[in-house]
Amino acid sequence: MSLKNPIAMTIAGFDPSGGAGILNDIKTFHALGVYGTAVVTALTAQNVQKVSGVMPIDIEFIEEQMDTVLEGETIEYAKTGMLFSDEIVETVACKVKEHELKVVVDPVMVAGSGGFLSEEGFARSLKKHLLPVAMLTTPNISEAQAISGVEIQDERDAVKAALKIGKLCNVVVTGGHLKGSDVFYNGSIKVFEGELVESENTHGTGCTYSSAVTACLSKGCNLQESVERAGKFVKESIKWGALGTLNQFWKFDGHII
Repeated sequence: MSLKNPIAMTIAGFDPSGGAGILNDIKTFHALGVYGTAVVTALTAQNVQKVSGVMPIDIEFIEEQMDTVLEGETIEYAKTGMLFSDEIVETVACKVKEHELKVVVDPVMVAGSGGFLSEEGFARSLKKHLLPVAMLTTPNISEAQAISGVEIQDERDAVKAALKIGKLCNVVVTGGHLKGSDVFYNGSIKVFEGELVESENTHGTGCTYSSAVTACLSKGCNLQESVERAGKFVKESIKWGALGTLNQFWKFDGHII
């Protein structure tokens, strides 16, 4: 594992409550010893209970943000979060290819509060443009259903969905709604058994998970290690409820990541 602090990028929406979106991503990167850069794709008016408004950023300005940051920094790994529209998805996919980024896609469609964070047909656009150039996608159950077309009631259904999505890119169907287990596919199926943590600190956990995977990759872990460690990190985040304290003690196998 590299000893220097790497730099990662988040390409996502802005949640002014700080619980999700790019603010969450940057906190997660920082807690895991990775310097975070951010490209804003949309502004939202939201809190833990509701989303009251969404304002997508002009695509030319999204391109300018990405190009300008990547002119000044050498970045290998990035993650995407809220992209909102077909147009933004296609724009980001083109820039990912242009800059040869290794990208983790969090296919954000609906906020934890239930507010919609994407336009109709978003899953189709992801499958056409972004997932084929992605390193990994990290859907929750509802997102995996939308992408795969498989109704997920149990772990076997999640495996079916993962196999279908896996034709486009590596995938982990996250288990917040699946008794805490994550279903990972990168050529073969691996189920990481987990447990549900009783807590109200769940706003933005999808952002935390995908950011933690990206941070672990940036620190030199392979894909499976990154997925496993991100799952552990999220469970600890839910227990403690504050990412800012985690960098004081977080260790994996005796090594600070």
